[in-house]
Amino acid sequence: MSKRKVLFLCTHNSARSHMAEGLMRALRGDEFEAFSAGLEPTHVDPDAIRAMAEMGIDISRQSSKGLDGVSGQIFDIVVTVCDSAKESCPYFPRALEQIHKSFEDPAVYQGDARMAAFRRIRDEIAEWIRENF
Repeated sequence: MSKRKVLFLCTHNSARSHMAEGLMRALRGDEFEAFSAGLEPTHVDPDAIRAMAEMGIDISRQSSKGLDGVSGQIFDIVVTVCDSAKESCPYFPRALEQIHKSFEDPAVYQGDARMAAFRRIRDEIAEWIRENF
């Protein structure tokens, strides 16, 4: 039986979508093949990499990519993980399901609160994946 393909989509493909991709692989990799992309890709945030490493999940080799980086793929599920991506998200006609679950952007935090925000959002995404997949 083939794995279902899920795409996590965010604006910059720098934190939330990468954490979701890594968490899906770690938590449900036996059933799902995870991908991530951004509408305006930038880079993978080092704090996202650190937060995930604390859980033993390595996303350091993931790269920020736009929709062209996943073109040609047929996804079973497309998940927008931020409101701006939902508003600008293209329609994926061959996707069986499009889901929106907005998570706060941890990158807006500064100083000591920044890593705490990345950990909190990471944990929220993990819980959401556990409950919904």
